[in-house]
Amino acid sequence: MARHGGGRGWYGKVIGAALGVAMLATGASVWTTQAVTPGGSSPKPAAPATPVSDVKPVAATIAHASEEGPRGVNITIDDGPDPVWTPQVLDLLREYEVKATFCMVGTQAQAHPDLVKKVVAAGHRLCDHSVSHNTAMDKDSQTYQSQQILDAERMITKASGGVRPMYYRAPGGAFTPYSRNLAASRGMRPLGWNVDTKDFERPGTDAIVATVERELPGGPTLLFHDAGGDRTQTVEALRRLLPQLKEQGYTFGFPVR
Repeated sequence: MARHGGGRGWYGKVIGAALGVAMLATGASVWTTQAVTPGGSSPKPAAPATPVSDVKPVAATIAHASEEGPRGVNITIDDGPDPVWTPQVLDLLREYEVKATFCMVGTQAQAHPDLVKKVVAAGHRLCDHSVSHNTAMDKDSQTYQSQQILDAERMITKASGGVRPMYYRAPGGAFTPYSRNLAASRGMRPLGWNVDTKDFERPGTDAIVATVERELPGGPTLLFHDAGGDRTQTVEALRRLLPQLKEQGYTFGFPVR
């Protein structure tokens, strides 16, 4: 699985210091460096968002298939919610009557609970995408991985008004056996992807569409982004792809659980 940005701190590189200062001014730690510095003092294990007894474990294998079967397509949207781009994505999904899975960064969910609630109210599913999007977290301690996964679960659940994430997607695909099993024990199926649209790199709308057309036969789960920079190309690609795929007989759904 591709690792977007190739390492730590890529959010800060994308939005720049100015946005970081602005967000700190409002008390929201959006796109920050890691909450815990590897090699420094170990964080305390995160408290689960809900008691273990209230959670039904799921399979720990990485999901790629669609609940809709062989002609199903899973739209997955990573790194938000974002006040500029998430509403535009939601409008398109509503227009074409498509349900999607939103893989949310914990600090983003905490900063924009109204958007988390809108995602849930529209019938979409939530996915835990860690606290701080550290694409090298598979190299860190189990304590650190636990903090990233469980704190994000708590943040997203609180922001949603009590709806828990149903999946866990490691940033950049940085899964470990430990992180997969931990997420699964919390009822969050590890979630992969089949088609990396590369929309994060802004290759052009035509290129994003062409990637989906070329790679969709290899698997149903498509990776897009609604945060981390200008997502105009993502929105325009979805505007073209959603009706096009419907016309081709595809059905939109959710990843298997």
